[in-house]
Amino acid sequence: MSAARPLLAITPGEPAGIGPEIVAKLVHEHPELNLLAVADADCMRRAIQRLQLSIDVVPWSPGCAPATGTMSCLDVQLPSTERPGQPNPDHAPYVLETLRQAVGMIRSGRAAALVTGPVHKAVINRAGITFSGHTEFLARLAGVGQVVMMLAAPGLRVALVTTHLPLRAVADSITPQRLEQTIRITLGALHHQFGIDSPRLQVLGLNPHAGEGGYLGSEDDQIIRPVIERLQAEGALIEGPVPADTAFNPPRLQRCDAVVAMYHDQGLPVLKHMGFGRSVNITLGLPFIRTSVDHGTALDIAGLGRADAGSLYQAAHTAAAMAAVRHLPQC
Repeated sequence: MSAARPLLAITPGEPAGIGPEIVAKLVHEHPELNLLAVADADCMRRAIQRLQLSIDVVPWSPGCAPATGTMSCLDVQLPSTERPGQPNPDHAPYVLETLRQAVGMIRSGRAAALVTGPVHKAVINRAGITFSGHTEFLARLAGVGQVVMMLAAPGLRVALVTTHLPLRAVADSITPQRLEQTIRITLGALHHQFGIDSPRLQVLGLNPHAGEGGYLGSEDDQIIRPVIERLQAEGALIEGPVPADTAFNPPRLQRCDAVVAMYHDQGLPVLKHMGFGRSVNITLGLPFIRTSVDHGTALDIAGLGRADAGSLYQAAHTAAAMAAVRHLPQC
């Protein structure tokens, strides 16, 4: 297989959601991608049948790219048949096992990157498994102390210092060490995985107007600014702390390669407004490439054939491009 067709391990996520359908649509609509579904083979066949697609699900064979009209599958069996739109907590261990198997494929050099479909956090937690999200689970699986959640859309990349936390807990979680590591991981990924020679960042402030000189909060001057100045002294191309209400103006975005936001809803609403359906969730700082969709399980339309595979395509396309830059092992 050529370097232009890296093998992408893809997990559909919650079996009762739209994940199996959009994986099937992706295989059907984009035969140029070299995909390996890490999933229950019968679940994928049922999704294909509901969509009335002509795709054969075949066992994955090392060293062989799938033929047109086939879906390579590394079979991970469900304990019972899924019911679209009705998630079952008994399926939670299966969802996590697909991730473990897919990561194992990458760590062993048999796949180049991981692409993940949407999971249902509440269902996994109802199964008695503490789970705050893909990002945190994969970090633990890889034995990495800190990773960075980035969402990317045409014209904008946003990396997060904190992810799935209550707003009340955000300020206490932004420490100099966490902020510095987030910035270093983001700069390193922009260079090594995106091929940007001298990446430029905007780092947002935490408080309105970046603290207004301390009148609207002390974190910007006491935590964020010293970290930025220290990294600037090392030669990093960083601007900040920048007030969030001005950072996303088009002229400012043209001068940077990514924005570092302090918390989830500070940066992501802007990104999703700009590129919903075209944005990609990327985990930086892992020892492998991982991308994902920018949407949830959409249980309300699961099984109806209405799900759009556009975001999953963007995730797969981005993963393949990153694998080419990083020169990861190929199929």
